Amino acid sequence: MRKLLAALLLGIVALMSRPISLPVQHMAQDDGELESSYHYVPPSARQSVEIGNFYLGRKDYRGALSRFEEGARDDPYYAPAYLGMGKVYEKTGRKRKALDAYLKYLDTLPSQKQADEAKDVHKAIRRLERQLAREHKRQAAAQQPPSAAKK
Repeated sequence: MRKLLAALLLGIVALMSRPISLPVQHMAQDDGELESSYHYVPPSARQSVEIGNFYLGRKDYRGALSRFEEGARDDPYYAPAYLGMGKVYEKTGRKRKALDAYLKYLDTLPSQKQADEAKDVHKAIRRLERQLAREHKRQAAAQQPPSAAKK
């Protein structure tokens, strides 16, 4: 019984150590037939943004930003990628980058009507501009010498 079990285990190990060949799909040059294959197809910009929105909903901002950037890189004219980037930047406190991403979103929308109707983005832009202006004033006041502040 032990010999049978050892032989069976050796057989399994031998089978597992053999390389597995996956079918590859290409056109046969002589007759135009397709042969089967497996290869990686990256997601479209739309799919990347959908995945980014999933990560954003789970508060995985690093994963979400990665997907939104991938969507913008794959299709620089796909506006929802910039909207997602703006949301992530705003959630992570990077206000300047959020503002830039929201402005890029408005610029990338296919029509001026859609850009005008993006009320939430316009509100976010106004809010970020106010916050950045306040921060700029605080930084300027902190950099002034004490004697200049009294005058």
